[in-house]
Amino acid sequence: MISEKFLMGRGRHELSNEEKQVLEDGIESVRQVPARKQIVRAGDLIETSTLLIEGFVCRYMDDREGQRQLVAVHVPGDFVDLHAFPMKRLDHDIATLGPVKIACFEHRTLQTITERYPHLTKKLWFSTLLDAAMHREWIFRLGRLGAEGRIAHLFCELNARLEMIGMAEDGQFMLPMTQPDLAEATGLTGVHVNRVLRVLRERELLTFKGGQVCILDQQKLAKLAEFEPQYLYGTHTDG
Repeated sequence: MISEKFLMGRGRHELSNEEKQVLEDGIESVRQVPARKQIVRAGDLIETSTLLIEGFVCRYMDDREGQRQLVAVHVPGDFVDLHAFPMKRLDHDIATLGPVKIACFEHRTLQTITERYPHLTKKLWFSTLLDAAMHREWIFRLGRLGAEGRIAHLFCELNARLEMIGMAEDGQFMLPMTQPDLAEATGLTGVHVNRVLRVLRERELLTFKGGQVCILDQQKLAKLAEFEPQYLYGTHTDG
């Protein structure tokens, strides 16, 4: 069963009932995957693509010494590896952050969908373009922001994305990421992340404890992060 979260934000409200049913019928299997488990390994041949129904997953790359860099975090409703449909192999790994539920679509099914349903195909294509927009913003964050700005930006983005799907309210949401995860997503050390979180807490901007995020002043945190949510296309429509 496709989660209603899939249909929230990102232009998904424009899907017809027929298109929703096509997606529902196209699911080959639904899997539960525990926390901290690899779903896709870089370089492997891929014949299915994954829709995240519940939970959080990340994309990451390892350097030669095994140090991990997160390059994306996905929330419910995201097609995690839709670009594997035409590419067949990924240049990065995908793993769960917490326990997740995923729906798997065989590529032959996606091929049929792209041949028969042009509007639905456009929406799937939009998902990959949205991924690219977020990747550009992550590059900006790593290249131009200081440590406090990087952490602030990540939390602002996740808050905005989770608000779209009803999983964040008044700047509060659950996030199964640790301080080492935050370090790997922002190019900082664990010690530096700890220091930044303390500063943000003392400035009454943000608290993060036990997976609970509480943004105390969204306007000030966004200013620190230079965060503008337009790249998330939360109100996208195509008529």
